[in-house]
Amino acid sequence: MNDTPVIGVLALQGDVREHLVALAAADAVARPVRRPEELAEVDGLVIPGGESTTISKLAVLFGVMEPLRARVRDGLPVYGTCAGMIMLADKILDPRSGQETVGGIDMIVRRNAFGRQNESFEAAVDLKGVPGDPVEGVFIRAPWVESVGATAEVLAEHEGHIVAVRQGNALATSFHPELTGEHRVHRLFADMVRANREAESL
Repeated sequence: MNDTPVIGVLALQGDVREHLVALAAADAVARPVRRPEELAEVDGLVIPGGESTTISKLAVLFGVMEPLRARVRDGLPVYGTCAGMIMLADKILDPRSGQETVGGIDMIVRRNAFGRQNESFEAAVDLKGVPGDPVEGVFIRAPWVESVGATAEVLAEHEGHIVAVRQGNALATSFHPELTGEHRVHRLFADMVRANREAESL
């Protein structure tokens, strides 16, 4: 079996190109995903930052929301950054009207918790599972995790707030590692996808 995983980036809105570059640097075949038939062809999926309400509505409009929920329930490895973290939450503390999530991580998130666009910042984050120096993360209108359930593992905190979580094959960060040339988080995710492919082939 070819060891190179095919990882999609949900290309409805947000910083899609940066994720495609980071995934390629992490030795994955990266491709944009907009439609159910494209989703069916990938081994894993990144849900990028952007505006979570817009991504939610476009996912429904493009007919990809229900197939994505089904694949996540079936164990598709998925990684969400910023708005993507909100999309992977089982519950949003302050949802916009009509906002839906994919779910997959037993956590409650607060939208825009770190402040508005002009309060964006960079910070070094000690991320469990990523060896070496702390990861440089960019926080842009970033959410944080208010609480997690028993099945979710906290991977990182910043100033006392949870900013990275993993549950099974689902990974989420409040911050954007793809905007800093930092590829170790994408490499961690690519390794998760590889491990899942191996498990499924047994």
